[in-house]
Amino acid sequence: MILEAVMLYVKDDLETSFEDSFKQASSLISSINGYLSHELHKCIEVKGKYLLLVKWKTLEAHTVEFRSSPKYQQWKQLLHHYYEPFPTVEHFEEIMLNT
Repeated sequence: MILEAVMLYVKDDLETSFEDSFKQASSLISSINGYLSHELHKCIEVKGKYLLLVKWKTLEAHTVEFRSSPKYQQWKQLLHHYYEPFPTVEHFEEIMLNT
């Protein structure tokens, strides 16, 4: 399992519109082969700051399956104009610890 983590900074006074658009966009990402789940969290301390966490079966499910799909173009159209600055996407793999 791969965890995609993205810190999103939404432009001033567009939070409600962004959240509405994100609800629409959620159906796009969740239909991709290799998608497992996603969560969007709104920061309490910083206005307009969100954390997006997406779980994928593999890195390629995100970087190839999703990003090369027509649904990614729709995702971009719905969401990318809200961000300032444009976010950096990072991927993490789970480390199994013996306890």
